[in-house]
Amino acid sequence: MTQEEIFSQICAILEKDFECPSDKLKPEALLFEELDLDSIDAVDLIVRLQQLTGKKVDPSSFKQIRTLGDVVQAVDKLVNGDDA
Repeated sequence: MTQEEIFSQICAILEKDFECPSDKLKPEALLFEELDLDSIDAVDLIVRLQQLTGKKVDPSSFKQIRTLGDVVQAVDKLVNGDDA
């Protein structure tokens, strides 16, 4: 899965499940400040990413994530490995 495909799928999840406006979904968008996600939303997003990837997401790895682009990179590493 390419980073573009990952970005597209995460955006679809954010629009559908978290009601984020599509015009705000940019790689530099701040999850909490701009997309109005809270800590419960973050947990829900991790669950959705686990469903998307079929892999277990370590919640501690998401503590450093601030932007939508950070989420894409974390999922890319999870799906394609650290060397991707």
